[in-house]
Amino acid sequence: MTVVLTEADYAATVSAPGIVLVDFRAARSGSSRAFTREFAAAAGRHPGLVFASVDTEAEVALTARVGVRSAPTLMVFRDGVPVYAEPGYLPGDSLDLLVATVRELDMPAVRALFPEPVDPR
Repeated sequence: MTVVLTEADYAATVSAPGIVLVDFRAARSGSSRAFTREFAAAAGRHPGLVFASVDTEAEVALTARVGVRSAPTLMVFRDGVPVYAEPGYLPGDSLDLLVATVRELDMPAVRALFPEPVDPR
């Protein structure tokens, strides 16, 4: 299941403990529509993670503030730290590999490299 984020709940969601994947999508984009299917399927394969979406056409200010310039764009957060952000379509196997990689991150080492908190807004 994918939760829909708005400007009101975005920061709290991506700052939460655990892994949060956010798909910035646009209904008019063919690649966004195709990635939506892959994203939903991955959510079913990884039930312990938060899979969220942001409608770039409805959330224009949020989309601009976080620096998204094209849809789809995928951002991944672990324990409130942004660890991945790339535009474009990812096939399901690549999405699963990304999830596995994020799960294996040594978060104390990541925090040592980036000691200043990153504002998710």
